[in-house]
Amino acid sequence: GSAGQADAQSQVLSGSKIVSTDPPYYDNVPYADLSDFFYVWLRRSLRQIFPNLFATLAVPKAEELVADAYRQGNKEVAEEFFLGGMTAAIHRLVEQAHPASPITIYYAFKQSETQSNSTASTGWETFLEAIIGSSLAITGTWPLRTEMATRMRGMDSNALASSILLVCRQRAKDEQTISRREFQRELKEALPEALDVMIGGKDGISPVAPVDLAQAAIGPGMAVFSQYAAVLEADGSSMSVHTALTLINKAIDEYFSEAEGELDVDSRFCVQWFEESGWNAGQFGQADVLARAKGTSVDAVRDAGVIESGSGKVRLLRFAEYPPDWSPDDDNRTPVWEALHHMIRVLQNKDEGAAGSLLARMPARADAMRQLAYRLYTMCERKGWAEDARAYNELITSWRPIEAASHDVGHIYTQQELLG
Repeated sequence: GSAGQADAQSQVLSGSKIVSTDPPYYDNVPYADLSDFFYVWLRRSLRQIFPNLFATLAVPKAEELVADAYRQGNKEVAEEFFLGGMTAAIHRLVEQAHPASPITIYYAFKQSETQSNSTASTGWETFLEAIIGSSLAITGTWPLRTEMATRMRGMDSNALASSILLVCRQRAKDEQTISRREFQRELKEALPEALDVMIGGKDGISPVAPVDLAQAAIGPGMAVFSQYAAVLEADGSSMSVHTALTLINKAIDEYFSEAEGELDVDSRFCVQWFEESGWNAGQFGQADVLARAKGTSVDAVRDAGVIESGSGKVRLLRFAEYPPDWSPDDDNRTPVWEALHHMIRVLQNKDEGAAGSLLARMPARADAMRQLAYRLYTMCERKGWAEDARAYNELITSWRPIEAASHDVGHIYTQQELLG
């Protein structure tokens, strides 16, 4: 093999080649600045051997394709610089890449802004605009576990564990346009199936971690958006990538809301009370109205063991407050909410094997618990409750070994029953 340096916007290295690339992530990492740490020492020892490579006093930075407000003067100019440069670079790849193979692009960007209950990401918007502006259509996506949990950035934080692989092909020149309503209908058909696969962890595939789900789900949604020449708004204008991402996130929320409707009445009460009050105490009157609307009562939810009620106040119990000797075999009323938080308690205090042993005694609740964990993670992240969000994320990232331990324990139970 051989390696060579070239400007991505004008290079000829990719001519008739199969291309898989990992471009800069908007403003996440200023590689040139980081490189100065090593460059100054390498230059001292290697300048005579590689004079062209070490001709400058520090690493060149002006042409680096990142959105750096400090270098470019302000945020808006930096975004334009990144969008223009990335569009030119991808367009260059499209011109030269081998037509028989797709272009695959890795991307990971978590930065998001939440306004009016909708979440958007400037990094993703700008990058996707560059892809679509280069006449590419996204034909497939999948999150790939590219980061280790033991790296410093990932320790005790909700850091991304995956990159999203975007599989792209050149969009046909005669592609049609569709209306906003048609786009939303296609989203409603495509996203649930994709989310079922990502969350379900079927066929030996680990479930996508909640911290990665929002960006992983962008792929199937943008696959619908990018296959058309344009999605037209009611006034005839083309829909922006920002609007498309907002509609995709709305469709994801609807998916979880529909799943929430399948929960038991006590769990539905807990979810809404948690969204309104978190772990804080609220007025009994408000809780009573909500409980009646959900088809239960405050006393019934208290008897289930998930809330504390007294002195005119109602408060959800944290998982650390749940009894350590609890067993689903001895509990006549076990909401999915309670089962989920007992799972978190056991995982936090013991290990995956103990959590698997607990899951083996309530296997029918497994799918509902997993769905609820995703729902609560999203809720916590949007409200800025990072510590609570991490608990739900850790449960899902440990789900495969927990399930494996559950199956082992289940086989033992079956053998015991057969032997009487």
